Amino acid sequence: MSHLVIAPVLLPLMAAIVLLLLRHLDLRLRRLISVGALLAELVLALTLLVTVSDGEIRVYALGDWPAPYGIVLMADRLSAWLLVTTALLAFFALLHALRGIDATGRHFHVLYQLQLFGLAGAFLTGDLFNLFVFFEVLLLASYGLLLHGGGALRTRAGLHYVVLNLVGSTLFLFAVGALYGVLGTLNMADLARAVAATPADNVGVVRAAGLLLFGVFALKAALLPLHLWLPAAYAHTSAPVAALFAIMTKVGAYSILRIDTLIFGNAAGPLAGLLDPWLLPIGLATLAVGTLGAVAARGLGQQIAYLVVASAGTLVSAFGLANPEGVAAGLYYLPHTTFAAAAAFLLTAAIARRRGELADRLDPGPTLPEKRLVGGLFFVVAVALAGLPPLAGFLGKFLLLRATLGLQALPWVYAVVLGTGLLALIALARSGSLVFYRTQSVTRAAASAPVTVAAELAPVTGLLLLVIGLSLAAGPLYEYTQATATQLMQPDRYIQTVLGGGGR
Repeated sequence: MSHLVIAPVLLPLMAAIVLLLLRHLDLRLRRLISVGALLAELVLALTLLVTVSDGEIRVYALGDWPAPYGIVLMADRLSAWLLVTTALLAFFALLHALRGIDATGRHFHVLYQLQLFGLAGAFLTGDLFNLFVFFEVLLLASYGLLLHGGGALRTRAGLHYVVLNLVGSTLFLFAVGALYGVLGTLNMADLARAVAATPADNVGVVRAAGLLLFGVFALKAALLPLHLWLPAAYAHTSAPVAALFAIMTKVGAYSILRIDTLIFGNAAGPLAGLLDPWLLPIGLATLAVGTLGAVAARGLGQQIAYLVVASAGTLVSAFGLANPEGVAAGLYYLPHTTFAAAAAFLLTAAIARRRGELADRLDPGPTLPEKRLVGGLFFVVAVALAGLPPLAGFLGKFLLLRATLGLQALPWVYAVVLGTGLLALIALARSGSLVFYRTQSVTRAAASAPVTVAAELAPVTGLLLLVIGLSLAAGPLYEYTQATATQLMQPDRYIQTVLGGGGR
């Protein structure tokens, strides 16, 4: 049994404990520990990605208790893909935080590592109850990060975020309790077997619990109509926290994909395809509403937040096609939209600082210092967010549209995906015009020193380089996501590997 599977979970937890114990020491030492732990996490994630790329599923049984009686962690292509995405995103977001945002509170780095602990656990757990536990860990850390630095708007948005997620957690427990009461297990591989053999008298309870789970994950993914908490929360928190939160909706989308293909897949008997009638319509509706919100936004940060909602809709639409091609397209699109949204949040902070009192409001303002550099970065970010060629957003949407060929939903998918792409382009072009070209005589923000500019924009540049890298390496990366989709659509191997052929 390889300890590599549990290492990405233990590392940020141990780093958080060490940082908590050293909270009174010099900030530079705490920064060094945090960055070092994150680099080690990235190495572990990449190693795990290489390890599972052969198609083998790695299982770690805590305490050497066999499934389904003990807690298991599981690494396959999907979980490793999301671990690498999270580690890369977190590294550049942390670099931006080191410019001083982390100094506004003693526990920033502790919360940051606990957030990574929760994310890694959510992606690697093979147990539904422990998925709930890791959800709670990452949510508790996110509450602190969201409110870090204080402020009335941030506190109000944070209150809505906390209340809605507490409701979601309560419903999660109801769903988990119902499934355990009827099926007697919460191990996801064992649940897949138990659901397929559900007696007719219990089908209604399991169906209700499954749909309740879907509602909880839809809240986490910010799907319509459960998306209203996201724009205010993301727009009013600090830039590196908003950038890190770009992965949070993907946790919900990951959970939906996992239970849809594993527990309620084609072999689930009378409950097969339980979520399929819901995914595509809700995904397309979320994409449309998120894009319309971006068009109507009055601030650049709010606009990016609505585009995060739209990207969640795109992902769930791809998964809702219920074929390997659609899932592969969604998984290829996932890191692109995560990195692009994170870069947009970090760049928005740089623009807001240069505009003085106007901040990120979409009103004519002063001519910005370093206008060409910042404007050039905004142009690349806009191309990435709108899904224009030649970047990976265009390729992801093209693959999604190609996966729709031959399906009855083709007209709806084409109309929504292409129409929202045009609207996103119009919204971002309008924002760029207001910020960079429609200038007027107002109080101008002081220009930054060259070293400060380099430190401020380096994380944005790094994230955009990742976006470009996804485009340049589209061939092998799409092959990986195709293999991942095929693996997900054939859950028997997952079940046999986790249960060792035994089960309950």
